[in-house]
Formats: sequence, C-alpha cells, structure tokens
Amino acid sequence: MLYALHELAYQSALPWRFGAQMARRFWSSPLNPAADTALARTAYASAELFESVTRRYGKPDWRLETLEIGGKPVRTVEQVIWQSPWCRLVRFARNIGDLKRAKKPTAGPAVLIVAPLSGHYATLLRGTVEAFLQDHDVYVTDWINARQVPVLEGRFDFFDYIDHVRRMLAEIGGRAHVVGVCQPGPPVLAACAIMAEDGDENRPASMTFMGSPIDARLSPTVTNQLAEEKPFTWFKSNMIHTVPLPYPGFGRRVYPGFVQLYSFMSMNEERHRDAHWDYFNSLIAGDGDGVEKHEEFYDEYLSVLDLTEEFYLQTIDIVFQQHLLARGLLEHRGRRVDLSKIADIGLMTVEGEKDDISGVGQTQAAHGLCPNIPEDQRVLYVQPGVGHYGVFNGRRFREEIYPRVRDFIARNEARLGVSQRSAAAA
Repeated sequence: MLYALHELAYQSALPWRFGAQMARRFWSSPLNPAADTALARTAYASAELFESVTRRYGKPDWRLETLEIGGKPVRTVEQVIWQSPWCRLVRFARNIGDLKRAKKPTAGPAVLIVAPLSGHYATLLRGTVEAFLQDHDVYVTDWINARQVPVLEGRFDFFDYIDHVRRMLAEIGGRAHVVGVCQPGPPVLAACAIMAEDGDENRPASMTFMGSPIDARLSPTVTNQLAEEKPFTWFKSNMIHTVPLPYPGFGRRVYPGFVQLYSFMSMNEERHRDAHWDYFNSLIAGDGDGVEKHEEFYDEYLSVLDLTEEFYLQTIDIVFQQHLLARGLLEHRGRRVDLSKIADIGLMTVEGEKDDISGVGQTQAAHGLCPNIPEDQRVLYVQPGVGHYGVFNGRRFREEIYPRVRDFIARNEARLGVSQRSAAAA
C-alpha cells in the first residue's frame, strides 16, 4: 500500500511540477524585463527548488566517455560482458591518443569493482571508477532495479549475489582483482573463500574491501544498532512493500529505494536542509559553481533502486543480526564458508576515521577472519578525516586512498608472475 501511495503522490504533483517549470521559464526569460530583479530571481529559485525536490530521478549516466590519463585524451566505451536479469557486468574499454585516431593502450591489471546493492545505482561509484581507469582494466557490477524485473524471472537473494560475484570473476578470467565497496564486503569475501577452497583458476589475485560491514558487531553505528534492536519480523512487516503498476516488476515484494533514501536523509536531516537552503541562495545569487556542485551531488544521491525482499531480509539477518560470516557459521548451498581456505589472495581493507555507516574495525576484521593469508600480502589502512562516502570518492580518495590501493594491486599482480597468469588464463 505504501508503494502505491508513493506513486499516487508523485502523479498528483505533476500539475504543480508543470507549473514550476513554466515559472522557471517565465522568470528567467531574456524577454522578461523583470528577469534581473530580486523578485524574479527569488521566484525562479523557488520554482527550481520545488521542481528539484519533487521530480523523479532516474538512473544517472556514467559520464565517463572522455577522460584524461597521463596527460592524454581518453575515450571509454561501455561494454556489457555478461548479464543476468539482476545485473550487467560492464567493462570500460579505454582508448588513448588523438580521439580522431584512438589507439587502444596496453591493458592494466583487470579489476572487478563490486558496487553496493543497497539503494543507489552503481554510478554512485563514478569517481571510484574514474580513478581506477587511470591504471587498470575496469569492470563494474551494474545492478538492476528490482522493480524493473518481472516476477517470472524468479528470486534474487544473498546467495545468488555470491554466485553472481563468482560468475563475473569467471567471465573476466585470469585471476583478476576484486574491490568490494561497502555492502558487498561479506558476500564478496564469501565468494572468494569458496573459490579458494575449490582451487578455482579464476579466484581473484587480491581483494580490497572499502567501508564494508565484514563484522558489524565492532564499533556499531546508528545503522547497526537499528538492525540489532529491531526484531527480524519488524523489518519484514515495515520495510517490505509490493511494486505497483505500471512497473515490469508489478507484484514483486521489495525494499523500496525511496524508503532507504528517507531513512538515510533522516539521519542527517539538518545537513540536507541546510544544503537545500544554500542551493536556494545560490540560485538567487547566480552562483553557478554552488548550484552545479549541489545538483551534481543530489542528482546522484536522490537516484535510488529497489532491492528484492529476500536479498534485503537475508542481508539484515546474515550480516547485521546473526553475523554468520564473522562467526564462521555461514553456509552457502549446503557447505560452510571457510575463510581459512584463503591463502594466496592478497587482502587490503580501507576504512574512514569518521565513517558513520561502517564503523572503524568492521572492515579490518577481515584480517583476523582470514588467518592463512601471508603478512606480506596484507594492508590495513584507516584514512584520517573522512566519512563513509570519502572512503571511495572525493579528493582524499583520489590523492591518498587510491594510490595505496593501486600499489597493493600492482604488488599482487607482480606476485602472480607472468607464467602463473598465463597458465591461469589458458
């Protein structure tokens, strides 16, 4: 019922949004003699703000068509390497040189960036992908909005997620490197353990976890406390809703993206309110930089997707309530996930000092859970002065975190050796 009411509210506001759009055009028109007055700028800013907070934000574009790498122009092309109803494995193929006569560069180490499936699209990692493209052959998990998947396609749960990670590493082949950002930490680590135990030739050469709840019992945040304080039945009764028409996933039970968004915004209500007030004042003052910065962030932040009921509830149960992976009790398809089997996969953990989503200690717990990884193949890093988002995006990520991850991957790439990699890829 909540989902249907949400859709009704959106549709009911259409006339008001149309009016706001007309007002914007009228008060900003060069033919309007009052366009440069304080009244006009205030009216325009009011209409723009109303339209921005009531519009529907679809899946953002990657906007990575052209980059600069090593002082040279770079063209990237999105290639879908593999897909299921739930995910597309996207590769960003690079071309370096004159854009009119582009030449393909020597590919760097292959890196699979596993984007979080926690309410936002994979494009939230645009800055992460852009940084890795400087030195690597980059692949990204592009998760599909559950409301777009027909019920006939079946279910997608926590264990399907593990299988997807394994399948995508196999599609890339040749012992790639895997980077799990935030939510993917536990299922990616589980997939790596299973592949290591099986002696899978496509097991990653290294795994990097950034702001991930590997053991959510450590340094619990508000998010962790909510998951622990509420009984499992509360989440099922209050957070799960049915997709209405006209979406292809009509009838599917999901954890709606808009519920996740409202939850996150309520945690920092004052900050978001101040940001929109600053945006309003920037519009009035004609501060293009302030307007652009606000729109760039919120166009991404307000773009959300739905999660399937089974994946969301199992994540709450496995990761945040029973802590099965951290306690060595997780079973996948009838077999126990044994992290001690990981012995030749490098491990790096990255945390933010001020992370209020995954507290310091939750990610680095992976080191204690994987006792057989040699010490010279481990890196534990805590970035001072950054919160959750800063762990994988922003200036400090580019200047301080990414170089460390790049060097870690390079060392593990060199460790494999040419002969080992050739044998693995054969």
